[in-house]
Amino acid sequence: MEELEKAAPFFENDAIVLGLLMAVLAGIFYLESSGKKFWEKFFTYVPALLLCYFLPALLKWPLGLVDGEVSNLYFVASRFLLPAALTLLCLGIDFKGIMRLGPKAIIMFLAGTLGIVIGGPVSLLVIEYVFPSLIPGNITLDELWRGMSTIAGSWIGGGANQTAMKEVFEVSDNIFGIMIVVDVIVANIWMGFLLYGANIRDKANKLLNADNSAILDLEKRMEDYQASVMKIPTTVETFTLMAVAFGGVALAHWGADVISPFMESHNETLVSMNLQSLTSSFFWLVIISTTVGLLLSFTKARKLEGIGATRWGSIFIYVLVATIGMKMDLEQIFQKDNIGLFVIGLTWMLVHVIILLITAKLIRAPFFFVAVGSQANVGGAASAPIVASAFNPSLASVGVLMAVLGYALGTYGALFCAILMEMVAVG
Repeated sequence: MEELEKAAPFFENDAIVLGLLMAVLAGIFYLESSGKKFWEKFFTYVPALLLCYFLPALLKWPLGLVDGEVSNLYFVASRFLLPAALTLLCLGIDFKGIMRLGPKAIIMFLAGTLGIVIGGPVSLLVIEYVFPSLIPGNITLDELWRGMSTIAGSWIGGGANQTAMKEVFEVSDNIFGIMIVVDVIVANIWMGFLLYGANIRDKANKLLNADNSAILDLEKRMEDYQASVMKIPTTVETFTLMAVAFGGVALAHWGADVISPFMESHNETLVSMNLQSLTSSFFWLVIISTTVGLLLSFTKARKLEGIGATRWGSIFIYVLVATIGMKMDLEQIFQKDNIGLFVIGLTWMLVHVIILLITAKLIRAPFFFVAVGSQANVGGAASAPIVASAFNPSLASVGVLMAVLGYALGTYGALFCAILMEMVAVG
């Protein structure tokens, strides 16, 4: 498949791109808080966070103003702002409240993992026997299932697991590149639905006959605590907050720089144990920054919640959301050669969603667990807290903790999914 040379974006200077993204974010939140009836009604159906995600994608295509692949802003946001956000969002965590959430959160996460493991072979069966004409002519079934194994790695674990599947099943660079496009587009479309679902969670909970009391209790406890310590911050207090946030970033990078090479030196052992995720620098960034925030939540640093820890953490998350949106290439959806692969991806995601909803209905789990359980699998640590904070910023830490579980299970789940897909392709 010949690659057409892409036109350069209108703005390539990241200082300009950042200013443009910040203007878009400010405009969205200004309109949401304007108090005008039209915008109140509009944001009832279209959550602000969803716009923070999709408007930057429109800036990429069809407008051609920016390009996330050219810009370094996603790297900066995911490596600097995300660890800072994780540290700040975990500062005010209420462990007692989280423990009261019970086993439903874990059950929904595992249901999401099961949906991805089963969805792979099911989607391959559908495309092979129902829509065989949609399989690109230059991709064999053997290449297809191997390429799909990298999506399984990404959707259950993350980038490290995805790369591990590429190596394990000897996926060619060309197929790997196409599968990354399918992975990103389908996962981002689903994330858009989850952000919308957060806005209609009461209706969703009613349909699921869900018991939402534990989540409401956690939200109230967090909000009551925030109200009890809230004050107008001084300059010193603001600098203290930033020192904690970016001190957490510094510790996370320092730890990752030390641990990742050590893990790399034992790569063969880790591969034999299917623990390649432990060699990922990003994995340790997430783990360490989250741990710093959790440990500080037991100290007086928790009172920094009163001067805006969650608010600043949320701002960093919104900037990350915008940079993620800027990387999404909506144009790829309309590429003729990729239609069949998107049918596979969408069918796969549909199986994942159906299993989640059936499980939620059976155990009366609230839609929050559906959304976060799904995104902790599909999106990982970069986007699970985004979806969780769409329900309430105080719940972001729940998304972080569930996403870490995804890293642990990623390679095992992807390997099992790949074995099932190979059976379908060979059979």
